[in-house]
Amino acid sequence: MLVVLTHIVAVQAADAPPVVASAADTDPVKLGWMTGYPPPPDKQIRFDDGSHYRFPQWRWSFSHWREVMPSAEMSRGTGPVTALLRAERDDLDAVTFMPLGGSTPLTWADSLAANYTDGIVVLHRGRIVYERYFGALTGERPHIAFSVTKSFIGTLAAMLVTEGKLDAAAPVSRYLPELATSGFGDATVGQVLDMTTALDFSENYVGGSDSFLSFARAVGVYQRPAGYTGPSSIMQFLPTIARKGTHGEAFTYRSPNTEVLGWLIARVTGQRPEVVLQERIWSRLGAESDAFIALDPSGAAVASGGLNCRLRDLARFGEMIRLQGKYNGQQIVPAAVIEDIRKGGSREAFVPAGYKTLPGWSYRKQWWISHDDHGAFMARGIHGQAIYIDPKAEMVIARFASHPLAGNMNLDPTSLPAYRAIAEQLLRKPR
Repeated sequence: MLVVLTHIVAVQAADAPPVVASAADTDPVKLGWMTGYPPPPDKQIRFDDGSHYRFPQWRWSFSHWREVMPSAEMSRGTGPVTALLRAERDDLDAVTFMPLGGSTPLTWADSLAANYTDGIVVLHRGRIVYERYFGALTGERPHIAFSVTKSFIGTLAAMLVTEGKLDAAAPVSRYLPELATSGFGDATVGQVLDMTTALDFSENYVGGSDSFLSFARAVGVYQRPAGYTGPSSIMQFLPTIARKGTHGEAFTYRSPNTEVLGWLIARVTGQRPEVVLQERIWSRLGAESDAFIALDPSGAAVASGGLNCRLRDLARFGEMIRLQGKYNGQQIVPAAVIEDIRKGGSREAFVPAGYKTLPGWSYRKQWWISHDDHGAFMARGIHGQAIYIDPKAEMVIARFASHPLAGNMNLDPTSLPAYRAIAEQLLRKPR
């Protein structure tokens, strides 16, 4: 779920990010957002005036998302919490790296502020070696994961393909006749999974896309103007997307693909997608806490970006994926599913998308695959939400953030090389 970014004061130049207030100057605790009972008018963050999705207010609201959007609970189950043993290290803050395109080294500690980090956990061989929280976030508070949610949904859909409940080669219309005349109708399930559908839809976070604005309003994250008559739910919006081009030729990142996956999961299982996620994954992880998924105005789960959870539980999911789906004493995701994800998609199909910070990458089943010599792959969400898995270094990094710009290309220069530097430090000096 990706929302139009209209409240940044500065306009982004083609060759440099805008100058905005620092992480320290926008600390939501320092600024006193939502303090007092009731908070004074100038400290209130509300949905009805759009302040919940305005910088720097969202540095508070991302850690309180359930207070601005309705959500459904996903139970952690009744089993014991899977312990994350601690082996915390004091050598990681000083690890240095060169930012992409930069000329001055940066330390790991400094990169956290540069990326407006709300919380970060580093696991090495399943143990916590680093954990920090900033601003409004604590280890016991859920945070919105935005499009990291896609990787959960993609993994579920891939499991259903493996089980034969979904046919990756079948057209979407076989399962969802409601979309037969839309751009999705003759796309295959596999093309939706890998986002190689050809759609008349532009995912533009800085304005200029009527289709994306309509999507954001249908999801219910963005306010609707007086007299609005457009779609008022995800399922009303999806049939309005027309086809544009040839399916299967190129990767183009579009959140509605994941909403279709959520609908497909519901159709073939007979259960809401968040219930399937709860039963098949969340309740089996030994999570510390229940998770939540944001709901659109009709009560449907926002499959493309609605997950809210604790950071350590996000790391547990990443560790389960790193371990080929076997975690908490059980095979949660078939190893074949994860092996297929790690192989990646078409690198040639990825090129036209123009991700300058991701040369040589691909996209597979709602995961981002680096194809580097460590085999690293990621779940990514706007404003800096991430799960970074480095199999060679036996490392998982989970991060929540509230960066003033939505697109991860704004964080990649000080995130991707930082992750790699930490991986190399763990390989060089294992403990």
